[in-house]
Amino acid sequence: MISNASLINKAAITTDTVTHGLLSPEQAKKFTRQTFEATPLGALVRREQRRAKTGSIDKLGIASRILRRKMENADSGYRAMPVFGQIAYSTTAVHLPWEITEETLRENIEGQSFEGVVTGLMTRQIGVDQEDLCINGDVDTPSTDADYEFLRLNDGWVKQILNGGHVVDRSSAGTMTPDVFYDCFRRLPNKYNNGRLRWIMSPYRRQEWERYILNQAVSVGGVITDKQVENPVSIPVIEAPAMPDDKIMLTDPQNLIIVNTYGVVIRKTAEGRDAIMQDKRFYVVHFDFDPIIEELDATAIVTGLDDI
Repeated sequence: MISNASLINKAAITTDTVTHGLLSPEQAKKFTRQTFEATPLGALVRREQRRAKTGSIDKLGIASRILRRKMENADSGYRAMPVFGQIAYSTTAVHLPWEITEETLRENIEGQSFEGVVTGLMTRQIGVDQEDLCINGDVDTPSTDADYEFLRLNDGWVKQILNGGHVVDRSSAGTMTPDVFYDCFRRLPNKYNNGRLRWIMSPYRRQEWERYILNQAVSVGGVITDKQVENPVSIPVIEAPAMPDDKIMLTDPQNLIIVNTYGVVIRKTAEGRDAIMQDKRFYVVHFDFDPIIEELDATAIVTGLDDI
């Protein structure tokens, strides 16, 4: 696999003062794929790359129960038609700047390779932060919130599902029980129960479910299998650290979409007045994205969960 440092070097154009570059479409795909794969959920969701900052993604569906009785030597006039739709997107530009002192590079045991180590860490953090925004982003975040500047960049999947998907509020009985999963699962139409559904929850919430299973085994006896813990209602679990502990999401990961453009830019400079005076190297990654959902009817979310 091509490293991010290699991508930076391939994309770089050296001038007298700045090393900078606009990644080619293939390099941008590789870079964004590496950021997505930094998290378990990011590696499974659908990714769409577009050139335009705003636009729409076409979707195509077919209705159910469309077969009709064949009429001998006659045309009933009946015609089944595909169902067309569009999902609007509007990407938000973001950036991640960082700097490294030349002294750090000189004295670090890693030597010059330390620059690549830091670049790898920053790339991973881009993936972690992007997943956080894709899940928890809310442009209506109150200005008093400590993470106001971060969360208001986009509306994430949780907010979108709360506003248009199937919602199960467990505020009045928020502890973990099998009913949590069955009540949520029943909200989805059967046509989406196609073997691709996944529970998306925080590691803590998954551990709370495991604790419930263990407590039941201790109190009533019985044997616990990994399948009971990892596949509630026979649906596998994806642990997403950015998921709120009091919520569980149910959908096909491919129903969750991250839209990017090809405009991934990585800039680096070790020259210029600031760099010389401070003896530093400056870096920044620029890109944009928008988290959208293809079919809200194929999503469900549990809210109001408490600790056991």
